[in-house]
Amino acid sequence: MKKSEGVCELFFAFDISALAIVFNAIVFPSLFHLRPSLLYSIFLRKFSQLPSSFYQLKLLLSHSSKNRILQSNTMSKYKEYKQLNLTDVANEENDFWKANNVFQKSMDEREGAPAYVFYDGPPSANGKPGIHHVISRTLKDLFCRYNTQKGKQVIRKAGWDTHGLPVELKVEKELGITKEDIGTKITVAEYNEACRQTVMQYTEVWDDLTDKMGYWVDMEDPYVTYKTKYIESVWWLLKQLYTKEMLYKGYTIQPYSPKAGTGLSSHELNLPGTYQDVKDTTIVAQFNLVKDAKFTSLFGDLNEVFAMAWTTTPWTLPSNTALAVGPKIEYVLVKTFNQYTFEPMNVLVAKALVSKTFSGKYFEGTDEDFAAYSSENKKIPYQVVSAYVGKDLIDLRFEQLLPYTQPMDAADQAFRIIAGDFVTTEDGTGIVHIAPTFGADDAMVAKTAGVPPMLIEDGNGNPVPLVDLQGRFVAQMGEFAGKYVKNEYYNDGEAPDQSVDVEIAIKLKTENRAFKVEKYEHSYPHCWRTDKPILYYPLDSWFVKATEKKERMSELNDTINWKPKSTGTGRFGNWLKNLNDWNLSRSRYWGIPLPLWQTEEADETICIGSVEELCNEINKSVAAGFMTENPYASFEAGNMSDENYDAVDLHRPFADNIILVSSKGEPMKREADLIDVWFDSGSMPYAQWHYPFENKDKIDENKAFPADFIAEGVDQTRGWFYTLHAIGTMVFDSVAYKNVISNGLVLDKNGVKMSKRLGNTIDPFETLAKYGPDATRWYMITNAQPWDNLKFDLDGITEVQRKFFRALQNTYSFFTLYANVDEFTYKEEDITDRPEIDLWILSKLNSLVKIVDAAYADYEPTKVGRLIQEFVVDHLSNWHIRLSRKRFWRGDYGQDKISAYQTVYTCLETIAKISAPLAPFYSDRLFKDLNAVTGKNTSLSVHLSKFPEVNETAIDKELEERMEIAQKASSMILSLRKRENLRVRQPLQKVMIPVKDEHQKAQIKAVSELIKTETNLKEVAFMEEDSDILVKNIKPNFKTLGPKFGRHMKAIANAVKDFGSDEIAQLENTGKYELAIASETLTLTLEDVEISTQDVEGWLVMSDDQITVALDIHISEELHQEGIARELVNRIQNTRKDQGFEVTHKINITIQQQDLLKASVDSNFDYICSETLTENLTFIDTLSDPDAIDIELEEGLTTQMVVTKI
Repeated sequence: MKKSEGVCELFFAFDISALAIVFNAIVFPSLFHLRPSLLYSIFLRKFSQLPSSFYQLKLLLSHSSKNRILQSNTMSKYKEYKQLNLTDVANEENDFWKANNVFQKSMDEREGAPAYVFYDGPPSANGKPGIHHVISRTLKDLFCRYNTQKGKQVIRKAGWDTHGLPVELKVEKELGITKEDIGTKITVAEYNEACRQTVMQYTEVWDDLTDKMGYWVDMEDPYVTYKTKYIESVWWLLKQLYTKEMLYKGYTIQPYSPKAGTGLSSHELNLPGTYQDVKDTTIVAQFNLVKDAKFTSLFGDLNEVFAMAWTTTPWTLPSNTALAVGPKIEYVLVKTFNQYTFEPMNVLVAKALVSKTFSGKYFEGTDEDFAAYSSENKKIPYQVVSAYVGKDLIDLRFEQLLPYTQPMDAADQAFRIIAGDFVTTEDGTGIVHIAPTFGADDAMVAKTAGVPPMLIEDGNGNPVPLVDLQGRFVAQMGEFAGKYVKNEYYNDGEAPDQSVDVEIAIKLKTENRAFKVEKYEHSYPHCWRTDKPILYYPLDSWFVKATEKKERMSELNDTINWKPKSTGTGRFGNWLKNLNDWNLSRSRYWGIPLPLWQTEEADETICIGSVEELCNEINKSVAAGFMTENPYASFEAGNMSDENYDAVDLHRPFADNIILVSSKGEPMKREADLIDVWFDSGSMPYAQWHYPFENKDKIDENKAFPADFIAEGVDQTRGWFYTLHAIGTMVFDSVAYKNVISNGLVLDKNGVKMSKRLGNTIDPFETLAKYGPDATRWYMITNAQPWDNLKFDLDGITEVQRKFFRALQNTYSFFTLYANVDEFTYKEEDITDRPEIDLWILSKLNSLVKIVDAAYADYEPTKVGRLIQEFVVDHLSNWHIRLSRKRFWRGDYGQDKISAYQTVYTCLETIAKISAPLAPFYSDRLFKDLNAVTGKNTSLSVHLSKFPEVNETAIDKELEERMEIAQKASSMILSLRKRENLRVRQPLQKVMIPVKDEHQKAQIKAVSELIKTETNLKEVAFMEEDSDILVKNIKPNFKTLGPKFGRHMKAIANAVKDFGSDEIAQLENTGKYELAIASETLTLTLEDVEISTQDVEGWLVMSDDQITVALDIHISEELHQEGIARELVNRIQNTRKDQGFEVTHKINITIQQQDLLKASVDSNFDYICSETLTENLTFIDTLSDPDAIDIELEEGLTTQMVVTKI
């Protein structure tokens, strides 16, 4: 606050009688040396605090030589703010929305309008939201708000994902139990009730985040996946798949999570983060070939030959029943010594892998090397003895490596070499260890060759593998019995020092059955919920025959607008092309039960598709005597009330207790598994409306299907995005969504994934409270494209507050300061004859609306935010307002001033509307503050208003072009000044600008005066582009060349380095250049190169893609003196201000003698005196006045000065 303003504030603080002082100050401003408008602004702020009797006073304001009557009690004033607090703005606007039911109005007022369909992916409410949820919910919210402004009705229903592992694992942890305890220590009913109680634990926290960040979604009537109505719709969908013969049961090798106790689908195994780099113990095992006729025919009288196979999972070696070779691969017999037992041996290995297998301590030796070898030698010799083709080795038999058990079926067909087309020589030994019980490929190749899996009988005669469902070796495994095959499966602190893999390796080493043991880093799949390694395990499961529709899924996917496109064509598209059938079964308790009942012999199956159908089937069972009563007898078919449905619980154990009757009169029991929880969420387009039992028109008539838009994190690409698409395609032959944004990860500012362990997480509530939701949303959207990973930095939000919101608020404050003084309420007709500066900003504004509207429609929010910010900061605030400032505080309230007010008002109102989807709180405040005075808009809120329409007639591209030239040229010249430490007050002689044609020359000439004023130049001159002043350099841009041209990049780079001025000119003028490389014609564009202009002595040169400036930096004596004179004027004006002189006061100046300064003053005497109202300016040799002030005009030029009022 300035000193004079502070004095006036102080009067008000102490005595209400200060009103008289201010009254006199306004009428007689010279008494207080204050601008009338400033006094008036102070007065208005304080006047509202006075008793009502004072409101009848009329004040006379002297403004721009014109007296005007002000009536503060009746005049409508634009609200003024001392400071901008975005958190307070958000809280106050949120209260306004609630008090006026604005969200509901946004839907009600669009009743009958075209629908914009949005699906909200359901979060799990048993976990707290994080900062990453703010960006995904911002994306969802902004496009819904935008489409509401575009006149569409946007119904958005919230949802809760309430089933599955996240809930169950949390409950087990809270209860201190494991999955095996369910049914023994705790009943299934008690367990599921605990799940039901905990599943909505954090709904209030989620509601609070939703409210605070301004995400408009219906939280009052959300869809909940555990509700009976929802489950009934899911059962109906499954019934459709069953009817289409797309559900089947199969015993297959599947991903299985021992810690979660359930199988996983292939899309769950492909979620981000599931594959992790681990270091495991690996073994090259030696399988001793059986000496039989086949052996002798190949190896003669050799006593012993080992087939060597490499494995990264030694725990599967006890389950080995075969070895696979490539029929066309060349193999060799190598003689050498075992590095652990030092015994001589002969081994089989692929020829292509000999050097890799026998690396390190091995070397290719002679007979003498073999004769001289002993266990003391550091190097071990090897020799290739003979060669074979893979097909020659097929049907060789080998001894069982770890003979703890025998296959229960066809054991005589086990332990032999078979053919495998998948065998390669990329790594390992070229011979593959086959364990059919723990690998899908292994099972397939073994089955084809008639080799049995290593399955043994359990106590009930059922075939089971050597590892149980908890991940432990079975009792028959000798010293390994009861041990987990992965140390990660032990409880914390209970894992042994040596894993099973290490123990097996030690055993094989001592038995001369290990050629090499080492640690190996590789990527291994982990459970997406437990973060523990998975096993591939034989399971009996129900599958959806997704492969039957994968071509159709790909076709429909091609019609979806993916953001980014690469996700749709790449990650998601490739996933669809290599699709596996969907493993639907989950061996858990809390979830939607499979609605399938089978007879004991599995010769008849019933799939239930509704509660009514289930009740009818139960009644048949009661009649057949299999059930004593119908537990759902109270259910009333056709009654869609919640009360009717809430009386029916379809979860376990209730569904398990239902026995149905087959057509033959046999009992039918439900298949015990639940369905994949991803099927739950993928069913939400239909189940949220209880389709087809209610709201049939929403789906059948496409009123709420498919979605126009969805958005979730990239981790949902093979999760929710897939299940939505799969169900939509398989059941309805339709896409489930038309547009989708797959937003990236939110990392910390260093690019590290956030985690509690690292302590780098960001609390979303603290962030919103400190910085405000508008700044947080704006930062997250504009900092990076939504689909790119965001390096979240709180300093970035501060920068957004400072750069964008403060610039916008300062523009509003500047406008209101003068608009309140001049009583501007937009009551006048729009000015038609506007000055060029107004026409330009209105042209830019309409161009902005046009581009922003298209960007919103194309789901490019980052482009939207950046364009709006650029307009506000660079064009409206830093250019239009700055160049128009004098128009607001000088002159009468005439056409020019009204035009200035109307122009800025229009800009502010339009910015409020187009920014509303991104910054909903501040935009509404700005909109309402403007509209409260003018009443131009009838909408209660900006979110009920229409998106601005483009006025094409206001767009003048020629005007925009030449003003852009002025802006760019001025910016570049000022940058050059700054680079060379040339003060702006130091005038320079000229800038030379090369022109391509007469049009460009005319455009620059039209703004040359503006450029000279902005940059303190005497002259803007033109020159031809090929002038000797301009020396251009060019170099390749490898960032674009590499991805664009690949193998040709190096050749292109060498060619570009040889470009001369002609080639550079062609590239700049046409935007492209064709190169002949390796018999191909390749087209270079400007983005593929970097063109720069080097400085020439006496000139500074800078260029961008549109304009080049060459600044003459030679400063003549005359220019130097003028620069000093300008600096002196600045110091005098500052002194006048500091001493409180009125702008009309004339002064005398005394300056201590300084030769250079004296010469500068003499050369510019009239200019100095006229600018500063100086009557007398004298120099004296010695200045001893106590009021003298020190001044520095440039480095090394200092003196003293006294300024006195006449």
